Amino acid sequence: MKRQHALAIGIGVVAGLRPMTALALVAWGLKQRWIRRGRSPYARIVYPHALNRIADCAISELIADKLPFTPSRLDVVPLASRIASGAICGAAMNGTAKKIPVQGAALGGLGAFAGAIAGYSVRQRFNRGMSDFAVALLEDALAVGGGVIALVIAASVE
Repeated sequence: MKRQHALAIGIGVVAGLRPMTALALVAWGLKQRWIRRGRSPYARIVYPHALNRIADCAISELIADKLPFTPSRLDVVPLASRIASGAICGAAMNGTAKKIPVQGAALGGLGAFAGAIAGYSVRQRFNRGMSDFAVALLEDALAVGGGVIALVIAASVE
């Protein structure tokens, strides 16, 4: 598998865990010039000018995830938003490397779907022995850490 495809899947998995966090990380990577914007129309969606608004949404998402009335990530609307976020981020990551954005979108969307299911399963398993809040914090750390790793790898691809 090509490195760029793995990055699209990886950022998609992050979107499956925390969709706005993935968008914020891609926007931050573009602003830091860790990844090039290139001519990708998808990179414009998360271009650094929107970073502050996206970051605000990501922080809100991290808070809302811990609330007891937050719907399951596998409900239709939350799952669709995770897949859409993964597709946008995957296309942006793929498009910046002068690769076909549609491939990145498909791989990012699939990664988000897999990340959402895996995150749900792991959270259910860990909730048996830990508080939901502690498990959610671990998931936050995994999403942010995994996204940063994807950005660092993307920067080395350039």
